[in-house]
Amino acid sequence: MKIAGFDIGGANTDLAVVDFDDQGNITGIKADFEYFPMWLKNNELGDALLRLLGDDLKDIDAVGICMTAELVDAYKTKREGVIDIAKKSKESFPVPVGFIGINGVLSFEELVERPDEVAAANWIATSKIAAEIEENCIMIDTGSTTTDIIPIKNGSECAKGRSDLERLKTGELVYSATLRTNLAAIVDKVPLGDEWVRVSSELFAATADIHTVLGNITEEDYSCSTCDGAGKSKEECMRRISRVICGDMDMLSESDIEKIAAYIYKRQAEKVAEALLEVSERENITKVVTTGLGMDIVGARAAEVAGLESTGMDTILKKDECVVAPAVGTALMMRDHIKD
Repeated sequence: MKIAGFDIGGANTDLAVVDFDDQGNITGIKADFEYFPMWLKNNELGDALLRLLGDDLKDIDAVGICMTAELVDAYKTKREGVIDIAKKSKESFPVPVGFIGINGVLSFEELVERPDEVAAANWIATSKIAAEIEENCIMIDTGSTTTDIIPIKNGSECAKGRSDLERLKTGELVYSATLRTNLAAIVDKVPLGDEWVRVSSELFAATADIHTVLGNITEEDYSCSTCDGAGKSKEECMRRISRVICGDMDMLSESDIEKIAAYIYKRQAEKVAEALLEVSERENITKVVTTGLGMDIVGARAAEVAGLESTGMDTILKKDECVVAPAVGTALMMRDHIKD
């Protein structure tokens, strides 16, 4: 049996094609993703899904869908977004399609009745994998845009928040991640020599720029568009960072930029650690499982700052599979749904 799991995000659409033997055991995983800005291209979603799946379309037995893209500006409400994304997904495939909700897998008809259950529920799928590593842990999934911080007890997620709004209250969602976070959302001032300089709130540079300058990510990892539409070299990233304090590379040295980047990275890890500690102390859980593009860059670093022990999901998945972990978890949930 072969199942395709899609994680349809606002900026990236991820795919995991998972092969299972007759007993339901995993025999292979193929991971892929595409930068696909849904706020601009939501009407082209079906084409993007088929393009990602490619030749595997003829072999798949079912498709599972999880999503976070319902929040993009193309939709007036989450309900509108969920139903539109689900409709386009369902119409793209000639096989059964299921949708991940906070209480399990839903059919399209069930989704239309209960769209709120499906909105931004991709963390449900990822937590299933984390529970295989530690049945009592906190999963940190750091992607391009957000960091999920999900408590797991006795092998089941036990998040207090059930929507993004609620999870922002409970410390289980932090809008800070590897690529797309505005640097001005992390700091209000940065060091320059012996002084501190307040930052501009313009979207001049993002976390992908500091992580490129610091060597935390490669140009291939930098999958989203840049803030100025220019390239993704270290020099171009430095130029964008200089603008955050209304400067340029005539006014600032490479050393100045590297120190600014290091400081912002430190503050990013501390902010995620603050939320992690909130969840850890509330739930009395001290073990952490990290995954996502930023599993080592942000997740493990935040756990270290918080003084908590962490394990990477790459103990059971390959690194590229961890990047699309919600898509992998979605395929696994769809397998179980078909069995039932």
